[in-house]
Amino acid sequence: MPSEPTAGGASLERLAGEPHRRYNPLIDEWVLVSAGRGRRPWLGAEEPEPDGAGLAFDPDCYLCPGNVRANGNVNPDYAETFVFTNDFAALRPDTSIAEFDDGLLRAQGEQGLCRVVCFSPRHDLTLGRMPAEAVRRVVDLWAEQTDELGAGHRWVQVFENRGEAMGASNPHPHGQIWAGTALPGEGAREDASQRAHLAATGDRLLLDYVDHESAGPRVVAETDDWLAVVPFWAAWPFETLLIPKRPAARLSELDERARDDLAGVLHDLLGRYDGLFKRPFPYSMGWHQAPFGDGATDAWQVHAHFYPPLLFAKVRKFMVGYELLAETQRDLTAEDAAARLRAVSVAASPAPAQQPDPV
Repeated sequence: MPSEPTAGGASLERLAGEPHRRYNPLIDEWVLVSAGRGRRPWLGAEEPEPDGAGLAFDPDCYLCPGNVRANGNVNPDYAETFVFTNDFAALRPDTSIAEFDDGLLRAQGEQGLCRVVCFSPRHDLTLGRMPAEAVRRVVDLWAEQTDELGAGHRWVQVFENRGEAMGASNPHPHGQIWAGTALPGEGAREDASQRAHLAATGDRLLLDYVDHESAGPRVVAETDDWLAVVPFWAAWPFETLLIPKRPAARLSELDERARDDLAGVLHDLLGRYDGLFKRPFPYSMGWHQAPFGDGATDAWQVHAHFYPPLLFAKVRKFMVGYELLAETQRDLTAEDAAARLRAVSVAASPAPAQQPDPV
């Protein structure tokens, strides 16, 4: 890997061994980096050992084919993917849009839709262990759902919470898609930053970032179409950013080659996560895409954030204390995290998927 260039009068190598702050241009925030804190003695909570191999079909799972969900609806005997409206939705289309404003306190109704996306009928698989063609179907579904929901909503958030440590309520491989009429804070910050960068340079911020990071020390995986990198400003220990190398504001703008390649990159990245500590790696991931409704998307580059919480196999990073009250802080450098992920050996192909046998 090439060495980090010197800029602004100091080399990154010199700063890396000392407490220092790194700037996140996507959301205009700083991150405190305190390399070496991971060596401190740990007597706090530890994550439990993961359960053994699961069932291909769980008769008690409300996401498996043919099973009854909590609201009494019966899932179809789906063979690939399955989408349904969340039975306990955080957003509803019939919410009142009334507003409250007394000059200091403000509130307003928020309409929207929440959907659940089952990636596979197999209860015991994960997105990273599914065959490439099955992951490709999920990619296509994400794109289709984005455009469908974007026709009536400002922001469409595709995401997955994997593992109990990240609040997943069910181990069945699934994600969610929430669509709302307002532009949420994280989306608004990314929108403003990308628009400002385009106005100042004429280029998309994240495509410039791809050019800067390609083949560099923070890269985890790279193909002709995609870059997976521990971002320079990463907050979580093994956080990654996944970016297509050609212009695309939303998933639906990815061409066939980029979608095929994405399936392979996801297998590679998620395989590295699972191999890092030899256990299923919990994470929250989500796609950020151009907001709908204003027509202009030329500043945006679609990208996925992966936020895994583990610092060690049984120790998670807690965003508490200084992180809650001052600013985000991390315990190892992005370069160190990327090197550890690159060192993981990933199997050439995921485990073959067989259809479940519902009973």
